[in-house]
Amino acid sequence: MIWIGQTLVSPGEPGIYGERVLDGHRVWDPYRSKLGALYYLGKGIDLTASMRVLYLGAAHGTTVSHVADYVEVVYAVEMAPRPMEDLLEVAGRRRNIIPILADAGRPEEYAALVEEVDLVFQDVASPAQAEIALRNRAFLAPGGNLILVVKTRAIDTTARPGDVEAGVSSAIRSSYTILDSVWLLPYHRDHVAFICRR
Repeated sequence: MIWIGQTLVSPGEPGIYGERVLDGHRVWDPYRSKLGALYYLGKGIDLTASMRVLYLGAAHGTTVSHVADYVEVVYAVEMAPRPMEDLLEVAGRRRNIIPILADAGRPEEYAALVEEVDLVFQDVASPAQAEIALRNRAFLAPGGNLILVVKTRAIDTTARPGDVEAGVSSAIRSSYTILDSVWLLPYHRDHVAFICRR
């Protein structure tokens, strides 16, 4: 990862979503990116030029564009048509982003398009966040990593966030080794990131 002083940046062409530029690099804002927040908290998986990434919940492509600055290819899955329009624009400026309009909870819809990957990053606001992580495990190379960002309020608006965290942890533990869990405060409230290994 590239840091200029205390600021996380990525090396690609700027102007994707109005991000700031610092010494010719794109500033990666932790308030606009949960993966960016994870790096600011001293956690996360280093992105390298040879990595293949499956990104679930690509939305408008903000974080996807930063990931693409570092890695070989990003398979970017998004199910909502409106964000997909923006994602297609981002992909048009990055040769290594493959946008996929599909439901991350139904990986059979895109199984023919995605090769084995080194990292699955999941940021899907769904009650079935744990199940989605389990269903997409098949794409992950042995020893590969999952970063699962859980929006606790999307699973249960009435439960304590810590109880939701415990439930997700229990659900995925049979298929992944959980290396760490990190709350994304002060950048994102009621979000916890699980860093896991297959």
